[in-house]
Formats: sequence, C-alpha cells, structure tokens
Amino acid sequence: MKKILSIATMLLVAAFAAPAADKDIVDTAVGAGQFKTLAAALQAAGLVETLKGKGPFTVFAPTDAAFAALPAGTVETLLKPENKGMLTAVLTYHVVPGKVISTEVKSGNVKTVNGADLPLSRSGGFVGVDQALVTKADIPAANGVIHVID
Repeated sequence: MKKILSIATMLLVAAFAAPAADKDIVDTAVGAGQFKTLAAALQAAGLVETLKGKGPFTVFAPTDAAFAALPAGTVETLLKPENKGMLTAVLTYHVVPGKVISTEVKSGNVKTVNGADLPLSRSGGFVGVDQALVTKADIPAANGVIHVID
C-alpha cells in the first residue's frame, strides 16, 4: 500500500510540475534565480509585459554576476526613472525577434528589437554575443529561448 501511495504521489507531482517551456521568458528567467538584476531592470523599463507576449523572442540574458561586473554605479544609474529610455535601449539590444537556437548561430550581425546590429560569432562550440560569451544556451520558454551570457 505504501508503494502505491508513493507512486501516486510521484505521479501527482509530475503532473503538476510545469516544465520551463510552459513559462514565458520572464517567468523562466525569474525561476532560474540568477537574473534578479535583469528582472528588476525589465520592470523598471516597462518591458515585462512585452517579454510575456506572444513572441517568439531570443534573449541574451546577462546574469546577476555579469551586471555586478559593470563599473560601480552603472546599474543604479540605469535603474533611475529619468534613465528609462537608456535602460530600455540597453535591454532591447539583448533581444532578437524570433527564436534563435545556438546551433543555428552563424557569425555576423543580427537585428535586435531596438533596431541595432548585434554581432554574433561562432567558434567551435562557443557562441559570442558582442563582447560576451554564451555560458548556457537554449533555455526553452513558451515564447522563445534564453541564452545566458557572462
């Protein structure tokens, strides 16, 4: 009887556990636990609803450690309400329309949602994004994909 209850419990947990691909980009990033600064920045820029939208989007997401490596005061300055336009430009530079899987990346520029050219590079199994490196690729979300950058 205990074995049946254990199996039933496991099945219930599995049935109600939502895989990452069922969550949008914002919820997937928040759930990962290493994007608290990015989440705060998306909120300050008013981009949360956009990235919860239909998409698809490809987000090159800097981790909290990547934000912490910026010069002192940079994040605080960008998060000020009077710098919302600059913050929005920085964040949307990290978003590409469509779903770009790491194995499909070719060296060259891609257009971001803010209209700028984002240089991508591929060398062996590594993908570079501007001056950053993709440290974890192809995190699925319901409305696109996230690539973690350093």
